[in-house]
Amino acid sequence: MRKKIIAANWKMYKTPAEAEAFMYALLPRIDGHDRDEVVICPAYTALNAVVEAARGSAIGVGAQNMFWEKEGAYTGEISAGMLLALGVSHVILGHSERRTYFGETDEAVNRKLKAALSAGLLPIVCVGEKLEQRDSGQTNHVIGAQCCCAFDGIEVRNGSPAFAVAYEPIWAIGTGKTATPEMAGEAHGVIREEAARCLGKEAASRLRILYGGSVKPENTASLMAQPDIDGALVGGASLDPQSFASIVRY
Repeated sequence: MRKKIIAANWKMYKTPAEAEAFMYALLPRIDGHDRDEVVICPAYTALNAVVEAARGSAIGVGAQNMFWEKEGAYTGEISAGMLLALGVSHVILGHSERRTYFGETDEAVNRKLKAALSAGLLPIVCVGEKLEQRDSGQTNHVIGAQCCCAFDGIEVRNGSPAFAVAYEPIWAIGTGKTATPEMAGEAHGVIREEAARCLGKEAASRLRILYGGSVKPENTASLMAQPDIDGALVGGASLDPQSFASIVRY
């Protein structure tokens, strides 16, 4: 049984004080919840506040991005070691907004994944197609190619991948549109097939694949009922503690 991951991606929202207030509102709402792995991914400036607020709980803290080098003259970047020093356990890689607005490539995602795994972080690698790609029947090809590049050269030890994948159809992010559970389940099946080809069948069977794309309290249960969906990467609905707690307790 793959333990589901419910991850909040706050994007460019919340000051440290706002993040701290959110955590103190969330914690009692999900107290004792151990069915799923819960992760909060704030902006860099709020990481320390969330780490401190989550201390003593089972909540993991993730960053929204990182660079592949350990250190150097890379203005504005942050390394895996810096994240670990803050108490961060997870990191989102290759989010569609990073790819769209900042030109992040599949090759860059692969280098970041290798660096994150080497450092001991648990990466959540994002893949997904644009609306025109879905409309033209390219969904399987696009997400298959993204996975193929991301998985290149990745070693699996003890048969279990030390990372997760999030399928986030770009056309559903922040639009209020959501892939039907069946559409999401089909895309997740493609990702698992690509993982089997690149990483082996055992690793693919253990790989956790999340869905991201206008996840809300109202649709979480139906999405999580799909056999190949192993959690959710939640955007806007994760900014309110009551809303996110409802998603966690779907």
